[in-house]
This record gives sequence, C-alpha cells and structure tokens, in this order.
Amino acid sequence: MKSHRAVLVLLLAAGLIASSCNSRAERTDGTVLLEITAFNGAPTRLSLAQGGFQLTTVQLANILKDPAAVGGSSFQDIELRSYEVTYRRRDTGTRVPPALSARIFGTVPASGSGFLTNLPFFTSDQLLSIPLSDLSKFGRDSETGSAIIVLDVSLRVFGRTISGDDVASQTVTFTVEVTP
Repeated sequence: MKSHRAVLVLLLAAGLIASSCNSRAERTDGTVLLEITAFNGAPTRLSLAQGGFQLTTVQLANILKDPAAVGGSSFQDIELRSYEVTYRRRDTGTRVPPALSARIFGTVPASGSGFLTNLPFFTSDQLLSIPLSDLSKFGRDSETGSAIIVLDVSLRVFGRTISGDDVASQTVTFTVEVTP
C-alpha cells in the first residue's frame, strides 16, 4: 500500500513539474527557438470574389536559447519544413474551414532572420469547403444566415536545425471578416 502511495506522489510531482515548464521551451528540442517576429498583409476584411488570400511577408527569427553564446554555429541554422494554418470562428457559427498544412523551404541562420513571402492562408481546400463555399454559392453562411464569417486565422511554422533538432514557432493569430 505504501508503494502505491509513493508512486502516486511521484506521478503527481512529475505532473506538477511538467505543467510548470515554460510552454515555449517545450516546443523545441535543441538550442534555438524559431519565432515569428512580424507579418504583413493580413487583411481585416476579405472578399472571396476579390481574392488576396496571402500574407505579404512573414519575418522569422532564429533565437539562441543561450544568450551568452555569440553568433551560434551553422549547426543551429534552421531549415524550414512546413507551416500550418488553423481557423476558429469568432461569430456564432461553429463550422470552420479545414486546416491548411503545406511544405515550405528556406533557411533561417543562427542568430539571424528569414522571410517568407506571399504565404497563402486560404487555398482551394479552404475555399471549396463549408463555410466559405456557402458564402461563394449562396452569399451567406447556411449555418448562421449571415453574409459575414468572422475567423481567427492562426499560423505556425515548423523546421529542423542542421544538427537535427525539431523546432516550431509560437502561434500568431489575426482576425478577418470574410464576405462573399
């Protein structure tokens, strides 16, 4: 009975330690962090008929976890692999477009920055799926009856250091009103 209690106490302690860790540091195995430092071209209102479904530029930074390290090593360069865009409704609707996941390539040098240009946040997968397809076909969302769908659009970028450590950026989000 005492051994069961000891195991339970150890499991609870391990859970508390794990939950108190910095969630940003949990998303990388190595010595660097991949950060989205800025993005431009995010619309606040978007017409499906007019297009413009991309972010003009996304600026990325490769940040050394050890600030005492000067410059870093080329083994800490990040090779970009993919990005993911997810959606959440801000209005009364519940249906969202499917997540977008796409391959990208490029390198962000240790202690340096890189840029992604014309990064799509909607592709045909999202545009041809409910609820955005409802706006195009009927001029309104068939779930809510509204001619405007308000979405939070969240972006995350993934890569790997030259030395083989997986890294992922924090999630950045912007809100857009989508109209027919």
